[in-house]
Amino acid sequence: MNTNSAKAPKASSKSNPIAASISRSQWLRQGAAGAILGLLAACSSTPLPPEPPARLPAAEITPEREAASPSRPREVLQRERSRWVAVDWSELPGWGEDRAAELWPALLQGCARPAAGWAELCARALRSAPGDDHAVTLWLMQHLQAYRVESPEGETQGLLTGYFEPMLDATRKPQGDYQVPVHAAPVDLQQRRPYFSRQQLEGEQRQRLRGLELAYLDDPLDLLILQIQGSGRLRIKANANDDSGTWVRLAFAGHNDHPYQSIGKALIERGELRPGEASWPGIRDWMRRKPQQARELLWGNPRYVFFREEPLADPNVGPRGAQGVPLTPGRSVAVDRASIPYGTALWLEAGDPLQSGNSPLRRLVMAQDTGSAITGAVRADFFWGWGREAETQAGRTKQPLRLWALWPRGKT
Repeated sequence: MNTNSAKAPKASSKSNPIAASISRSQWLRQGAAGAILGLLAACSSTPLPPEPPARLPAAEITPEREAASPSRPREVLQRERSRWVAVDWSELPGWGEDRAAELWPALLQGCARPAAGWAELCARALRSAPGDDHAVTLWLMQHLQAYRVESPEGETQGLLTGYFEPMLDATRKPQGDYQVPVHAAPVDLQQRRPYFSRQQLEGEQRQRLRGLELAYLDDPLDLLILQIQGSGRLRIKANANDDSGTWVRLAFAGHNDHPYQSIGKALIERGELRPGEASWPGIRDWMRRKPQQARELLWGNPRYVFFREEPLADPNVGPRGAQGVPLTPGRSVAVDRASIPYGTALWLEAGDPLQSGNSPLRRLVMAQDTGSAITGAVRADFFWGWGREAETQAGRTKQPLRLWALWPRGKT
């Protein structure tokens, strides 16, 4: 395991030192309400004040003060698979409690390839350095409008899952237990759609992939996990007994255009595993107990993913997502692009992914990736990072989800 691997951030703390620094009555006496509401009304061209007018987050904007504003119809933005309904910041549960400054690096990464409507705001972000959580919160409130994301039918609840970047040992040539090849994309991949299935490529059509082997793994389930996650890190060893090696990254290079089928779901439907047992450790244990049925199980997922090898120059930088920018652990999510454009800032609320029974996950994130299973209006896949801890967290993430898109004011 790479000792330099960065750990994914933990779920947001429930504590809010900004709110604790001043009571609501004190804030009202000091006139900060007007200052914050003024920021909400400011257009994107208004410069930031040199110092925040108050040490109070948006969560302290009371519904009563919002309701005092003139009645107006809510703005609605239509997307291909979703609609966005404008809301007040007070409607975002837990707004102001997140470590908002942690979003800033992910936001700047996204600004390398800004979404339509974000170019002007990204230019300002690249010149800004808001600093602490409170300053970032105010910056977002000044420049962005919050929208509730819902399906075209008005459904506001969806699903949050998690993913990660696997870290695996491999060899360049088959030896010992390392007999499972990872392949580059064949030259005729785009000429035949769909391409051959997993069963065909591992059977009568295997000659089509001859010479395209990038490396060899020691477990067929690791290959499937690598293909599902879409990227990974390989420690290339000189031989099967080598305890050292050179780390490289495998990036997504295409797939055979077959639908993804969950092998965990298949085992549950067959009665082989109970729902709570269909985790990667549970599936791995089942395959070891029933090796004769393991290949048939894997063939039940006909999708086959191909990779390209890249150097791993900085082990603290995540893989590139579909937006074309590096993913940030705990701050990047995969979305349905027809519902949420890449480069969109989001506020999400989901159940506790660590299953500790504590607080829900409420966090600022950036939409920077996608996946074949990520479809629908209120749907997100949370990038936890790389390594064993990230794998464990990703495996536990399957919670009800609500989403709010944060979009530049005056842009559609």
